[in-house]
Amino acid sequence: MQKAIYSQRRQNLVREFRAKGVDCLLVSALPNIRYLAGFTGSNALLLLWEGGAVLFTDRRYEIQAGEECDCAVQVARGPLIPEALKLVRRRKLRRVGFESHRVLFDSYTELCEGLRPGSRAVAVRGWVEGYRMVKAPEEIAAIRASVELNSRALERALKRLKPEMSEADLAAEIDYQMRRLGAEGTAFDTIVASGARAALPHAQPTSARIEAAQVLLIDMGAKLGGYLSDMTRTLFVGGAGKRLLHYYAAVREAQMAGVEAVREGIAAEKVDAACRITLARWRLDRFFVHSTGHGLGLEIHEAPRLGKKVKTQLKAGMVITIEPGVYIEDFCGIRIEDTVLVTKNGCEVLTPTSKEPVVV
Repeated sequence: MQKAIYSQRRQNLVREFRAKGVDCLLVSALPNIRYLAGFTGSNALLLLWEGGAVLFTDRRYEIQAGEECDCAVQVARGPLIPEALKLVRRRKLRRVGFESHRVLFDSYTELCEGLRPGSRAVAVRGWVEGYRMVKAPEEIAAIRASVELNSRALERALKRLKPEMSEADLAAEIDYQMRRLGAEGTAFDTIVASGARAALPHAQPTSARIEAAQVLLIDMGAKLGGYLSDMTRTLFVGGAGKRLLHYYAAVREAQMAGVEAVREGIAAEKVDAACRITLARWRLDRFFVHSTGHGLGLEIHEAPRLGKKVKTQLKAGMVITIEPGVYIEDFCGIRIEDTVLVTKNGCEVLTPTSKEPVVV
């Protein structure tokens, strides 16, 4: 990412300070700090005010921060909040914005106790995340590369699937193949669930053997260049009966209906409704127990959420997932998920992996 983009992002925020009722903003969420300053370490605060920005970190990241950031860097000898507040006091900044949804109570207490009389902490929520919803071309390119790596990792891992493998074995193979292909890591803990365990939407891989005549649900994502991907595919081990194929056909049709609904200007709830209406025609909507999707980028779950009563209008440049599923207790779970780019005239499905029924 070009460093010049970080300065522009910070300027966009600062222009809104008066409307938000703040004199400065103390950014504590690491993904937001990376978005605004380029820093990729694990300990930092970013203080923004009109005309300035300082990143606070510790001595472990002194060299790294200097290389990555385009703003001033201050290395603290102790906790970061007191160091940032020293600068707040020197610059006589009274209304200190903080990310209320990202701050622990102890940190909030430390912030409030460190302010001078007459100053106050101002809670702001989702401000930076609102900017992050629409991706720049460089971000879209990074997500696209992550998506393509993710699909290649699945293809490689499935070639190593053996009858004696467990869910945990396959999950480890998937993670290994991601690393072999150059990923920095996984976007989240890889989900591999077979048979009745696939009815658990967020099942953790176990030592259970992957056996014939079962579904195999795999939900996986890669991290590449800081940006994440997300894909779910449901496969059939050794073959599939009519009932499983019936459920798969329903979910596939619902997923494609959701994709077809995506376009600039549509409300997120309408995309969710497209999936639910389709499943209702198959009399399976009651088995769809989560929302249709979410944004992704520097984090695996970003705004917007695609669910019931979510009025957020989609915009070109947003990257979202479409992932309906049905979960039949004691029998199976089926989910199909793509990473999708919203465009002016519709959308582009970034995930290249086929959604045709696959027997492994």
